[in-house]
Amino acid sequence: MTWRHFGVVVGGILLLVIAMGISRFAFTPILPYMRQDVGFSFQEASYLASSNYIGYFIGAIWAGFLYKRRKDILIWSVVINVLSVLLMGIVDFFTVWLVLRLIAGITGGLIFVLTSSVIMDYLAHHALAKWSGYLFSGIGLGIALSGLIVPFLAERVLWTGAWIGLGILSAIFVVCIHVLWRPVEVPELKKIEKTADTRVVKGFMLWLIVAYGFEGLGYIITGTFLVDIIHHIPALTDYAGYSWVVVGLAAVPSAPIWTVLLEKTSAITLLVSAYSLQIIGILLPVFSQTVSSVLLSSFLYGLTFVGIVTLTTAYARKRYPQQSGVVVSLLTSVYAFGQIIGPLFAGEIVSIYHDQLAALAFAGVMVTVALIILCVGRMLTVRQEVLSE
Repeated sequence: MTWRHFGVVVGGILLLVIAMGISRFAFTPILPYMRQDVGFSFQEASYLASSNYIGYFIGAIWAGFLYKRRKDILIWSVVINVLSVLLMGIVDFFTVWLVLRLIAGITGGLIFVLTSSVIMDYLAHHALAKWSGYLFSGIGLGIALSGLIVPFLAERVLWTGAWIGLGILSAIFVVCIHVLWRPVEVPELKKIEKTADTRVVKGFMLWLIVAYGFEGLGYIITGTFLVDIIHHIPALTDYAGYSWVVVGLAAVPSAPIWTVLLEKTSAITLLVSAYSLQIIGILLPVFSQTVSSVLLSSFLYGLTFVGIVTLTTAYARKRYPQQSGVVVSLLTSVYAFGQIIGPLFAGEIVSIYHDQLAALAFAGVMVTVALIILCVGRMLTVRQEVLSE
């Protein structure tokens, strides 16, 4: 890999740091401070979260229809995304926050899908596809940064200062991306005529897409409320911020680790392992509220959720190399739909049972459903392939 290729990958990593690690997931460690100072309920917090995920859903679908000027749209999306983060710390109206989180979601969906498609195509074109997994380490890096920076800023300049500080940091990253991506030329995509051969929703892909949707529903509840849930367990309050840092640190090497394993084992086998580990991680705090169990839960969660994204995206792109943008957009859209309804379900469950751990239990059940769908789908697909020979 040349320095130029390395710079392009680093630029892609920074794009995901901004869109996913900061704009999206910084909400998780900031939430306890916002709830404490502003006083809104767990259910109102779920509305803010779902507003962001509705936007992400819109952005992911939109990205699938973009064939021209992808680089320009990507850069403008980043600029608007950073502004939405800054304004969260400047404006003090709940309704405006809902709109800002929606805008952050739309631009975040565009950034994720476009960056994934552009980088994967770029690396494949230069025979460097094995490096694609490193792109998704940006999610974990952003989470780790937000986990470290938010408590530091919130305790000194309140939660508003945390949003503004993260916005300034993101703006600095935008300048770096502009420099690193200056030599990158993103070719226009050609529309592929739809035929039976180009249809992506068929065979095992259909099962994978449905499982991915349930995964999105389950994982996002933990990804949105983990810090707040831990914060409200008296014996663990002091470790709430650390839990999110552990999630980020585990997520940073997650994509490269799963990518290396992918060279030796099938994507489906690895996905089954990742889903199983994630279920354990999500449910651990439900049964054991100790420091060690919470930190282990955070580690398993960080290790697997980025891994599942990496493995699913890599499998889909390998299956449909000429339709990478379309298939990544479709997967991300279904994943995003699960994320929209996940926090809403969590808010209702907590209001009924008056126990935030009930939301984690529900999340674990949803990921278990995803695992069952994945296994059943693979078994039935293999059986059908054998019968058709």
